[in-house]
Amino acid sequence: MSILSNPFFFTPAAAAGRHTRGIFGFGYIWGTGRTTLTNLVSSDGVVSSDVAGVSGVTDRTELGASTYGGDKAIFAFGVQGASYQNVSNLVSNEGVVAADVTGVGTARQMQSGGCGYGEDKGIFAFGMTGSVTNVSNLVSNSGVVATDTTGVGTSRMRTMSCSYDTDKGIFAFGNTGSNVSLSNLVSNSGVVASDVTGVGTARYGGGGCGYGGDKGIMAFGLVSTSTNISNLISSSGVVAADATGVGTNKYYVSGCTYDSDKGIFAYGTPGGGSGLNAKNLVSNEGVVASDATGVGSANAFRGSCSFA
Repeated sequence: MSILSNPFFFTPAAAAGRHTRGIFGFGYIWGTGRTTLTNLVSSDGVVSSDVAGVSGVTDRTELGASTYGGDKAIFAFGVQGASYQNVSNLVSNEGVVAADVTGVGTARQMQSGGCGYGEDKGIFAFGMTGSVTNVSNLVSNSGVVATDTTGVGTSRMRTMSCSYDTDKGIFAFGNTGSNVSLSNLVSNSGVVASDVTGVGTARYGGGGCGYGGDKGIMAFGLVSTSTNISNLISSSGVVAADATGVGTNKYYVSGCTYDSDKGIFAYGTPGGGSGLNAKNLVSNEGVVASDATGVGSANAFRGSCSFA
């Protein structure tokens, strides 16, 4: 295969911050355990086969992921067994995951707890430290995770998150001990706003991604059983009512943007002690497609974000 025909090859056009590619990483494989595997997403929405983690990377689940620097990504936090983590791993603009960086901020598990803001920075927020929390940590455009920022909004874990309007973010849904449907907007300077009354079915463990260049979508999750409903996010951060579900009901699913204006949800579990690797593409109009054959190990509790 030539460089030009390789869908996973980094090109200068991707460096402009269009977020043409994505990455799914870490997680839990039933029958195997925690993993450091990653799977890249090409600008055509093609998911690569498993890539083994490098030495010095902590295997963990329920971590956050965010874009930073316009073309790179970062994984941070998570849980390893009963041990909460605050280590981070930078991801190059070619999708290579680096070894652990000593953690900053409160060690915690998240599940979809990160998103980009300000076009070249990121933020991690909410999670579980033994009790639910609402602290946040900003990520600079050089990938440095800041110390805790005093929390705003209802403390909860397993939120859904994505960017919208090119330079802002949103955290929504989650679990406080019971499911909630509220949301918190993130400004283009990284300030988390107070709660907005929720729209849509209260649930946790779904995924979020961008679409259309300036909008977002949150889908799947656990109500009392797994679901496949979705909620569109407008370019002003308004969460729409439930849309009829498409694809296998699942939760602990991951999502990211690709090709700058489309999205993808993949992996997760339908329940019952098994994982999935099927994917659902999201069009630039926010339409979720039916299941497509998965690539890589069936996996759940993963971090995911866009880069390049």
